[in-house]
Amino acid sequence: MANVVVVGAQWGDEGKGKIVDWLSERADVICRFQGGHNAGHTLVIDGAVYKLHALPSGVVRGGKLSVIGNGVVLDPWHLIKEIETVRDQGVEISPDTLMIAENTPLILPLHGELDRAREEASSKGTKIGTTGRGIGPAYEDKVGRRVIRVADLADPATLEARVDRALQHHDPLRRGLGLEPVDRDGLLAQLQAIAPRLLEYAAPVWKVLNERKRAGQRILFEGAQGALLDIDFGTYPFVTSSNVIAGQAATGTGIGPGSIDFVLGIVKAYTTRVGEGPFPTELFDDDGEQLGIRGHEFGTTTGRKRRCGWFDAVLVRQTCATSGVSGIALTKLDVLDGFEELKICTGYELDGRVLDYLPTAADQQARCKPVYETMPGWSASTAGARSWADLPGEAIKYVRRIEELIQCPVALLSTSPERDDTILVTDPFAD
Repeated sequence: MANVVVVGAQWGDEGKGKIVDWLSERADVICRFQGGHNAGHTLVIDGAVYKLHALPSGVVRGGKLSVIGNGVVLDPWHLIKEIETVRDQGVEISPDTLMIAENTPLILPLHGELDRAREEASSKGTKIGTTGRGIGPAYEDKVGRRVIRVADLADPATLEARVDRALQHHDPLRRGLGLEPVDRDGLLAQLQAIAPRLLEYAAPVWKVLNERKRAGQRILFEGAQGALLDIDFGTYPFVTSSNVIAGQAATGTGIGPGSIDFVLGIVKAYTTRVGEGPFPTELFDDDGEQLGIRGHEFGTTTGRKRRCGWFDAVLVRQTCATSGVSGIALTKLDVLDGFEELKICTGYELDGRVLDYLPTAADQQARCKPVYETMPGWSASTAGARSWADLPGEAIKYVRRIEELIQCPVALLSTSPERDDTILVTDPFAD
């Protein structure tokens, strides 16, 4: 028995959905442990495309239990809509296959309104690049002890008290931003209407997961976004509102850290980022444009064009350390097919010094200049490769050099969006 945590080791969009789906076939339980519906995972299974935002990626696999943990902030209206969409694609979802932690915080319409109003009021250069879906304000309410949780929906008196407490904070804040006060009765009516549909999935997730662990079942923990967007270890303030690194899998589900046996870091063979913030290896030339075109680099959730750049070994080495990564899954290698030469960032030049890590201070991050190592590219195709023998020699050298620079081995190699186009090197679920 082994339990595996999957985390993005860059700025998100590394291809976690495919890898989680690939691993979920051998897992018994698949659990989301942080983030909200700002995450976007695209799965391609037998030609069918599934776009998931709130649901765990394993939900499209029959016979599995999918879990939304307490570390997630959940928009109940979006969730129900997503459930209906996936059902229309032939996927069975019921309380037997989907479970939501009773202590999961809810994203309310007022959170999205606040999120968007703040972003609109921000001047250029101070915008965070939020998706405007209310994730940040919901996490703020959680820390401020005024959030509404799934369990609160079961008791009308408790729900009413929770709403009143939240509005004591939000109404003055809204006035300052030029927004109308919240329609208290309307909000209560919305929550009371959605409550039965959400409560049928509610359960003490911490208890269920620990029971499943003792029974010897395999648990797969699925993170959203990427470690460089972690609220503590990311490129602050251009980060998400939760902890993304692997340690959050324990606190975001209620299972102890000793239950984690393998941490798989998902890493794209180049680097991308959506939204604002530092990006040392970003390209503004034809190479950057080609990476975006070949990699179809548009956000699953927002549709925004991703910024593209060369592989940054410094950042990935750093995220492998902060998440305790056991091995990486290297994705989108096929996007690099046809480049005459490739570059890998091995350090940063800052004020006459060369650093082997990204500094914490925002002004220093903005001034970091990449130090590159150049490697020859390859002309043969790697798309669809399922063994090392199918890869050109230069592609293998590129992968091996990445392993050396990030000080972490490749456990999986993905060569297309199709789940079976994967080279297994180390089995994360091996006992």
